[in-house]
Amino acid sequence: MSELHYSVSGSGKPLLVLHGLFGSGRNWQSHTRRFANHFQVYNVDLRNHGRSFHADEMNYSVMAADLRRLLQRLELENCYILGHSMGGKVAMTLAMLNPDLVTAMVVADIAPASYFHHYDDLINPILALRLDTIESRAQADQLLRQNIPEDQLRAFLLQNLVRESDSWYWRVNWQVIQRDMEWLTGFDVLPGDWRVDVPTLFLRGGNSDYIGEAETEVIRQHFSDYRIETIEAAGHWLHAENPDAFNRLALAFLLGPVNII
Repeated sequence: MSELHYSVSGSGKPLLVLHGLFGSGRNWQSHTRRFANHFQVYNVDLRNHGRSFHADEMNYSVMAADLRRLLQRLELENCYILGHSMGGKVAMTLAMLNPDLVTAMVVADIAPASYFHHYDDLINPILALRLDTIESRAQADQLLRQNIPEDQLRAFLLQNLVRESDSWYWRVNWQVIQRDMEWLTGFDVLPGDWRVDVPTLFLRGGNSDYIGEAETEVIRQHFSDYRIETIEAAGHWLHAENPDAFNRLALAFLLGPVNII
């Protein structure tokens, strides 16, 4: 059975950090350094991302099962979890299926709802790159610029392009993710009457539309103990756009009276 890659730092109660789509634990290193002052932080690469294994199936049931096996192998329970976007959906799925494993959650700019992104405009240009002709990441950057003009987004995606010996390869399994995108942007793996009693903080970006009125109503229906906080001057990448506010709110919740460590 393939195992998830993770790094660990700090001491105390376990806190799992779960990245979003096309990301990896590497994107969260600056945050995990701060969290490690209070927790033993496990910075996890989800399947088909980062240094974790590639697999031919990609949905929230299997990703939650991956995480459950990791916790069992590490003999961890009563964990705190912080998940952004796709990672937030993995956290919510685990909390529904295995509430005994989760003490509290921070879910960053995502709701237990379906969204309508397909990302073909990002994935198709990446798949069209002939890696056997690439000599540098800068060359790949130039080739992608026409179809992915946003410099910050392109740099984020290119973090997944790595060189080993004389060959370039992608740490993201683009083909499987593109094929299973409907599962990833949806949230259909859970029964209609599911409910989560785990204390949960939803953090949303003030410039993001991922948690609007409709998504808030879905949260209200399925979560018995939740709060929603807004980080102004931030969009979907709220942890990168306003990291100080993000860390302050996340830690205040995780270290609050309900979750004393």
